[in-house]
Amino acid sequence: MQAQNRDKKVAYKSMRALLIEDDPIAVGLTQEILAEVQAARVDLESCDRLATGLERLGAGGVDVVLLDLSLVDSQGLDTFAKVHAHAPDVPIVVLTGSDNEQLAVQAVEQGAQDHLTKDQMGSDLLVRALRYAIERHRLQAEIRNLALTDELTGLHNQRGFLALAEQQLKLAQRMKTRQLLLVVGLNDPKEINGISGRQQGNQALFDVANILRRTCRRSDIIARLGADEYAVLAMDGHDGTEAITTRLQANIKVFHEKVNRRYTLSLSVGVAIYDPQRPRSIDDLLAEAGESMAACLGKFHSPGFE
Repeated sequence: MQAQNRDKKVAYKSMRALLIEDDPIAVGLTQEILAEVQAARVDLESCDRLATGLERLGAGGVDVVLLDLSLVDSQGLDTFAKVHAHAPDVPIVVLTGSDNEQLAVQAVEQGAQDHLTKDQMGSDLLVRALRYAIERHRLQAEIRNLALTDELTGLHNQRGFLALAEQQLKLAQRMKTRQLLLVVGLNDPKEINGISGRQQGNQALFDVANILRRTCRRSDIIARLGADEYAVLAMDGHDGTEAITTRLQANIKVFHEKVNRRYTLSLSVGVAIYDPQRPRSIDDLLAEAGESMAACLGKFHSPGFE
C-alpha cells in the first residue's frame, strides 16, 4: 500500500509537446487523451500544416513532436525528414494509421524515437511514449558527446580535439617543436540558413570541413569545436601561419569556382603559436586564437576569407 501511495505522488516534470496533425478529430482526441492524465503535465500545441509546424519549431521551447506523416502539404517519410532536419535536437514520435505502420518503422530507422498507431493510442501509452522519447533522445545526445567524432562533418569533435591536442603538446614539449593553432569560424551562418535553409546550412558546415581537410596535412589535428567554429593544430609549427592561410584561401577560391552552391563561404581565422620555450595549455591557446579571430572580423576581407 505504501508503494502504491508513493506512485500516486510521483510528480512529473512538465513538457511541451507539438502535435503536427491536419485532422481536427485526431487533434481533439489527442487533447482528450492527455487531459485524462493530469499528473502527466503535458502542454500540447498543435499545427495543421508542416509549414506552420516548422515555423513553431524554429521559435524553440518544444520538448517533443507528435508527427502525422500524411499532411496536406507533405506526405510520407519526406515529412519526417524535413522536421528532423529542421529540429535535430527535438525527439519525434511518429503517428500513423494502422495501414501505414511499416512507414512508421522506416521513420524510426531514420531517427524517430518511437511510433504509435492512432487507433491504439491510449492515455498511458501516449504519455509513456512521449516521456521515453525525450529520455532516449537525451541519453543518445550524451553518448554522442562522449564520442570523439562530429556526426555531421566526420571531423574530431571538441572532446576528441582536446584529448588529442593535449597529447600533441606534451610531445611538442619533449621534442622542442613549435605548434600552430588555427581557430576558423564560418561567417554569417544564420544568413546562410535564412537564405538557403537549414539543410544547406549543414552542407556549408560540411563544405568547410572538406576545405580544411584539403588545406591541412594528414598529421594535423582538425576538429569542429562548435556550431560554426573549427580548430586546426598543425603538428609542425615551422609550416608557418602564412603558408597555411594562403593554402586555405586558395582552396576556398577553388571551391567557389568548381562547386555550385546557393551561398558563398566566408571564413575568419585566428592564430596562436605554441612555443616550447614558453609552454601553455591548449585552453590558453584556444582563447588567444579565438580573440585573434574576433579581432580580425570586419577589418579586412578578400573573396571567401577574412
